Amino acid sequence: MGLVLFILFGFFVGLIARAVMPGNQQMGFLMTTGLGIAGSFTGGILVSLVTNHRVTDLHTAGFIGSVVGALLLLLIVGSFKNRRADA
Repeated sequence: MGLVLFILFGFFVGLIARAVMPGNQQMGFLMTTGLGIAGSFTGGILVSLVTNHRVTDLHTAGFIGSVVGALLLLLIVGSFKNRRADA
């Protein structure tokens, strides 16, 4: 049950990150979920470096960190796509 909730949490985080990031991201359901899960790991690691929380704890800073991590990943992927389109 924990894995299913983590996947749903990842999808929710991915949707929020895509809604906040300006521009059009061409992603489907699976890519949005993958973005949220990867952002959750990235944000969780960043938050655990700053606070005393473990990476696996679910707390408000973890949720915010997950969205910030997903936004960072969207920014990185978008910059690579722009470079490739210019070449």
